[in-house]
Amino acid sequence: MVDTSTTGPARNSNHANPFPSSFRERSEVMGDWPNATASSRWELDLKPEDLQKSTCVLGFIPVIYYSVLLCVGVPVNILTAVALTRLASRTRKALYYYLLAVTGSDILSQLFIIFVGFLLETAVFHREVPALLLRSVSAAEFAANHASIWSTVPLTVDRYVALCHPLLHRQISYPARTRRIIAVVLVLSLASGLPFFWWSDMWRNSHPPTALDAILIWTHVTIIYFLPCSIFLVLNSLIIHTLRARQRQQCSQDERGPQSAPPRRLGKTTAMLLAITSVFSVLWAPRTVVVIYHLYVSSVHRDWRVHLAYDLSNMLAMLNTAVNFFLYCFVSKPFRGAVRDVVLLRGNPLHPQYALRQQQAHINASNSSLYSGNKRSQRDCTPLSPRRPSNPS
Repeated sequence: MVDTSTTGPARNSNHANPFPSSFRERSEVMGDWPNATASSRWELDLKPEDLQKSTCVLGFIPVIYYSVLLCVGVPVNILTAVALTRLASRTRKALYYYLLAVTGSDILSQLFIIFVGFLLETAVFHREVPALLLRSVSAAEFAANHASIWSTVPLTVDRYVALCHPLLHRQISYPARTRRIIAVVLVLSLASGLPFFWWSDMWRNSHPPTALDAILIWTHVTIIYFLPCSIFLVLNSLIIHTLRARQRQQCSQDERGPQSAPPRRLGKTTAMLLAITSVFSVLWAPRTVVVIYHLYVSSVHRDWRVHLAYDLSNMLAMLNTAVNFFLYCFVSKPFRGAVRDVVLLRGNPLHPQYALRQQQAHINASNSSLYSGNKRSQRDCTPLSPRRPSNPS
């Protein structure tokens, strides 16, 4: 459909959303598709450059897709957050704190990018909002997106240290340090979103990208894809290499003697980490390629194929905010149990310190009983000492 808002505030507000969708053009003309007579009448009023705009191939499919994704993703992520909170309070493992940070960032991404950016600004307000507000929302969208991605990086580092340097991991991995690391990541993500206040909307701009556009685009793809994926690739490769080396070592020990321990398999925590990082790399790769292609080769404004590719790549990228729940359920049995407890409204677990005291009291009672039983058994089993002969008198 042809875009009719080429001047005025709506035209000036087209520089905000970092994840634009082609239904921005359709949402401003709410109604049925125009017939041939109406189209020819519109073309008389358009400039020659506007006649070359790419068509919106997907129609209203993105609106439906993002609405369903929001309605499913937000409740699922809230359920994930509650389950992870229970697991974190029960076990006090750094893993669950990092996964909780990832889930919270995914919720923010869904609210800012999908709800505010894709649905509210386009389908409801039709982009007729102040440019300052749109740019502020753009910075918040980038900050939430960066937090969602970079919360996985310290999780990867933690798993690498735990598997490759277990003694060091016991010294440096504890809940207080984990919370500080998460806070630093969130603050840096918030700061990294500020420069994207000047992000330019690729759907509306017919002019070639400026130098500022090129800097922001390359900064964006580096922060959200190239840099984190490089860290994932290096650390995951080291983890797999270490596990394989240990397995070969154990296999060689098996050949020497039958009493050696069985080969160590890939742990579920490591499998979960590999699944999360692999899914992210696959789902975000198309959008990264399309953004760079748009910058140097062809504009969405001119080529409907790039238009379609950008639509689909945005949809795939946003799918990453709703799939982690299913990965956790597939891999982790404790997570499935925590979700079951939340769904069935079972009671919250005991406070860790109180539970620890209860467990310690139970162990002490068991040890006391065992000690008393040992003393009793020793007394029963000890042979009687012979009587001393009485002193004759």
